[in-house]
This record gives sequence, structure tokens and C-alpha cells, in this order.
Amino acid sequence: MAIHIPTRYTVYGVRKGGGAVKRYTVEIMKEGTKRYYYILNRETLDIALFPSKYLKHKTKSNLSPNTVKRYAFSLSCYLEYLAEKELDFPQVCKLGFEEQSSHFTQFLYWLKEGRHTEKKKIGDVDSGTCNAYLKDVFGFYFFLSEIDYVPSLRVLSYSQITVTNGVGVRRTLRSKAFRGFMKAEERNVRAATEEEIIQALQACTNSRDQLLLLLLAETGFRIGEILGVNYSRDIDYENHTLGVYFREDNENQARAKNAEFRKAKISDDTFDFLLHYLAEYRNLLQYQNYLFINISGDTAGKPLKVDSVYSMLDRAAEKTGTLLTPHMLRRYFAVTRWNAEWPLELISQALGHKHLDTTIQYLGIIDDKLLEASREFYAKHSTNYGIDRIL
Repeated sequence: MAIHIPTRYTVYGVRKGGGAVKRYTVEIMKEGTKRYYYILNRETLDIALFPSKYLKHKTKSNLSPNTVKRYAFSLSCYLEYLAEKELDFPQVCKLGFEEQSSHFTQFLYWLKEGRHTEKKKIGDVDSGTCNAYLKDVFGFYFFLSEIDYVPSLRVLSYSQITVTNGVGVRRTLRSKAFRGFMKAEERNVRAATEEEIIQALQACTNSRDQLLLLLLAETGFRIGEILGVNYSRDIDYENHTLGVYFREDNENQARAKNAEFRKAKISDDTFDFLLHYLAEYRNLLQYQNYLFINISGDTAGKPLKVDSVYSMLDRAAEKTGTLLTPHMLRRYFAVTRWNAEWPLELISQALGHKHLDTTIQYLGIIDDKLLEASREFYAKHSTNYGIDRIL
């Protein structure tokens, strides 16, 4: 079995004498088309057994490779924290309720201070990100309890109380015991504007990057979905549509978020530009089937990865003064279709949302339109219930 380490995360701890020391790294083992993440202790060269078993379990459960990678990073951070506290998993599970609550709350603040990485400055770490890391750790502890390695965490037990309302109806209220999660900052990702998209297109240095921006803006696809497009199977050249399919074997680990097929039609102008791009880079594209590839360097012809897209957007921002993200382009798609009076259900389907509530929250502006529609309704139907006769 060959070991391949194309991506490595290193977690930094702080010794009492100061200075960062590398302790745990996330590494990758390839087995056929599968990539298995595991965590290595750099000091002892031992594999962290149970975290690595958990990651293998998640991979075999068909989770997205990027999701498993995030779990791996979360757990490597927690292992570093445990090492500083000189604790192990069974010892944490034996702590009393208050001690466990304090342990995990301190872990959140340890993350918030940026002590898990040298790339962040203190205060730069988003509270929502800290909460997500802790939820990943809780998921791991649940796995440990399921395989009977440790008892369940006390802070994940449910507390319950029975209440009786004014007419004698009894209800049992249950809630999770842990209350230490940080209040997440508002993440109000705005939609890109048409002017910003034009400026970004002009700042691009090649047709690949320009096509990528155009397709993100015109399809509403997620970045992982766009990078997984296969130009020989996913494009309908007659009807000018792109399809998104769930695949496990994408070389660049790009994957549709939901295992459902959907497609989007693009404009004739963008389709013509797509044909121009295919012709321009046909010598590189002909050896594989991904639409978006690296076009220079040692990896020319290899599928484009998400990190490269964000690097490209950073370079464009240096010229335009505005940083666009794939999420902003996705919101641009949603908002422009809403303003064009597309039905909410169609927008939700185009975005690949499983629930309509997600689309309602995503658009944001819908609150104002709902209020206005309600005002118009009650202006016409305020006497429906005969309230004026009972006052």
C-alpha cells in the first residue's frame, strides 16, 4: 500500500519556554481511489489509533473527503490540547459534569486564541469555527462510547424537566446539558454585484479563470460541484446545460454536497466562451475529462483544486480591491433570480437545497417581501374573522 501525502496539516502547540512546536499532523494514505486520513504524532511517530479509526469509519461512510479532512484537523487540534493538559480520552470521560464542561469550554477558548495554528493571530479565529471543531470532537467521543471504549460524556447527556401548563397538560422538556458553545458572529455573506464580477473577469489572466467565474455566477453551483464537472459526460452541448453528479472518485476530491443530480442552463455567450476555452487548452484537456485543470507548471493537465481557486481570487482582489468568493457568486445567482421573480421552489432546486427554509434564510431579502405581502393581504382581508363584531 503506497503512502501519499499531497496535503499536510501541522498543529502547533506552545511550550512553556515559548515557541511553536509541531506535534500532530494529518496525513493521507491512498488505497486505490480511496484516501484515508490518519493522525501522526511527530514526536513518537505513532499513529493516533482511535482518532484514525474514526476517520476511516467516516471515509467508509461515504462522507465527502473535504468533510473528513476537516474532522481530521479538528481532532488533531484536540489531541494537541489534550497533550498540553496531560489528559487522555478515558480520563476526560471520568471527569465530573462541571469538570467536563470546563474542559471543553477551555478548549473553545484555546482555539479562539489561535493556539492550534501559527497562521492565525489571536482573535482571528471565528467563534462559529471553534464551535464546529468542538462538535467534531463530540462526534468522536460518541463514536468511542458506541464501540464501548469509554462511557458517554456527561456533558452530552440530556437534562429533562416536566412542566404543567395552566390547563393541566404535562410536558417533558429535554435539552443537551452542555451550554459552553460560543456565540457565533453574524456571517452575513453578501451577494456579489454585477460590476464586481465584471471587474474580476477583467483582472483574470487566462480564459480558465474567466470561465470559472462565469459558470459560478450563472449556475449557482457550489465550488466543489463546478470543479467536479466532467466535460465529456456532464455537459449537454446541444441544450447548453451543465449537470452535477455525485461521484466518489474525483481526483481533486471535488464532490456534490448532496447525492442528487441537477443541471443548469447557461447563456449562449457563456457557452460560446466555454467552447473557446476547450479549444484553447485542448492539448491539456485531452488526457483527462475534468473541465477545470491546472494550465501551467508541473501539475499542468491535472484537475484544479479548491485551494487554487481561492489563490486565484486573492490575486484578482489585489487588482480590483474587492475579494470575491465562490459563495458570493452563488448568492448573486440566487438574488438575481429572486429579483427576476423566479418561484422560490425553483431557486431552491437550482441551489441544491434540501429544504425550502434554507433557501428562505439564504436569500435574506425575503423577510421584507413577506412583510409587504402580509400587509397587502390584511389590507384586503382584515374583516375575515368578524373581529369588529366581537370587540
